[in-house]
Amino acid sequence: MLELADRLEAMLDELSDMAMDALRRATSGDPDSAETGEALTLERRVLKARRGLEKSIAALREGADQGRVPLDDGAA
Repeated sequence: MLELADRLEAMLDELSDMAMDALRRATSGDPDSAETGEALTLERRVLKARRGLEKSIAALREGADQGRVPLDDGAA
């Protein structure tokens, strides 16, 4: 199970990159444009997926890896 948790952890970086790209798109243009709205919606979806992935990783590691510090991206 730890191997699967490690693979999922690698996906966290990809999701973070996707969220950052969406934020860049949202802040680079007209704040009232449809593209900005779509980018912000995508960023929220990606962060929601990232939090879900973090919970999955924690569940897989539960009890098996007591010394690891939990992941925290600052999102609630």
